[in-house]
Amino acid sequence: MKILIIEDDIALRCELKKLLDGAGYTGIILENFENVVENILEQDVDLVLLDIMIPNIQGEYVLKSLRQKSNVPVIMVTSKDSEMDEVMCMSLGADDYITKPYHPTILLLRIEAVLKRAHKNQEIKNTYKGRELIFDKSVISYQGKEVLLSKNELQIFSFLIKHVGKIVKREELMDYLWDTDTFIDDNTLTVNMTRLKKKLEEVGLQDAIETRRGQGYILK
Repeated sequence: MKILIIEDDIALRCELKKLLDGAGYTGIILENFENVVENILEQDVDLVLLDIMIPNIQGEYVLKSLRQKSNVPVIMVTSKDSEMDEVMCMSLGADDYITKPYHPTILLLRIEAVLKRAHKNQEIKNTYKGRELIFDKSVISYQGKEVLLSKNELQIFSFLIKHVGKIVKREELMDYLWDTDTFIDDNTLTVNMTRLKKKLEEVGLQDAIETRRGQGYILK
């Protein structure tokens, strides 16, 4: 899993990366503090460690702006030991809050707990790169925009999300759709997949689904 480190202290962020890499995660350091929210979204990480005090911008503002576009888990990191700061961060949508100096083991335990909660929530929400599938409306939602999906398109994308990064055979997709009381044959699957790809482009997901000839499809 990828964890983005947003920390202006060079020595500390290098230590954090070493700690995360050693624990089996992939630590990524954000070095450019302009357009922070956009940079977070582009990285497509599983969790963000966000320092409250970063150059030119407050971490609270970054968190507030990020929550308008993404549900990526965020742990706020601060040198302030203030109950008010903790309340404010949690009210803005932080998943956890930790104060410097912290014990490395405690930080790793916090990260593990947040990722477990996020995994459970993701199973319910069906999210991919900040885009959310809303089943009761049959739409994919991103940054306030909603694109209507057909029943087949919704089910196909949901199945691909559950197997993200893995090749899904056409037969697997058709079996899954059959189990959801939807009849679909090979030609219908092709048509639905083409329509789904075009609709994903409307929410900024160009080439998200790759066709692997003779194998199936993969959501990258």
